[in-house]
Amino acid sequence: MPACGRPPAYARLVLRIIDARTGEPVDAAPARRGLTRVAVHASGSDTTNLRVLLVGDLLVRTLELGGTPVWALLTGGRRQAELRAGAGALGIRPFEDSPDVGAGLGEAQVVHVAARGGQAPDGVRIAVASVEPDPPGHYDPAALRLALITRHHSVPVRLDAAGLDDAHATLARWRGAVARWARQPSRPVPDAVRRRLRDAWEDDLDVPGVLDVLRHVETEPDLADGARFETYAYADRLLGLELTRELGAPS
Repeated sequence: MPACGRPPAYARLVLRIIDARTGEPVDAAPARRGLTRVAVHASGSDTTNLRVLLVGDLLVRTLELGGTPVWALLTGGRRQAELRAGAGALGIRPFEDSPDVGAGLGEAQVVHVAARGGQAPDGVRIAVASVEPDPPGHYDPAALRLALITRHHSVPVRLDAAGLDDAHATLARWRGAVARWARQPSRPVPDAVRRRLRDAWEDDLDVPGVLDVLRHVETEPDLADGARFETYAYADRLLGLELTRELGAPS
């Protein structure tokens, strides 16, 4: 369900996002198979800017899952090397440098991703809420990624040790379960589950909704373990949490 206080982006066969300028839903890819340019604007390397880049990564992954070609660009100020290093640790795929975000290649849509209140050119915009405080010096990057996507990108994130520990425990449990489920005969993702996943991520990148589906699948007694495995592997194409990392590891 959409988070309280933001307009619903009604489920369709294509990704719809809430344009932060107008508060209205718009198609992220209005032309079938047309190129969408995702321009991320990150002016620093703190965790808020890292979250901005992470939301850009999720947007790119969602568009690609729908068959949309994407041109992913990063523009910003200082400390780009630090930002890219942090992004790599979180499993964010590389973005091209974009010194001139006004230069296009005939794309059908441009979506700007920036921190709420940050600078970005005119156009469709995703505004990403802040993260406070920065995480401690020693943390599991995958747990931080999960902690950052547990809240909708329009909602601020408050990081604390308990939240990071919970994310770490969830990842360990899910990875272990996926490895066990993989030993059973494969079964397709149930149509109803696939539809719920797509309804969530196509509704203004409702990643918390995707995580809710996984929690349901984890404990649903009527699902075969092979279907659980395929569901988690499918959803991880968006989540980027390496949920299949322990396949083949000793029990």
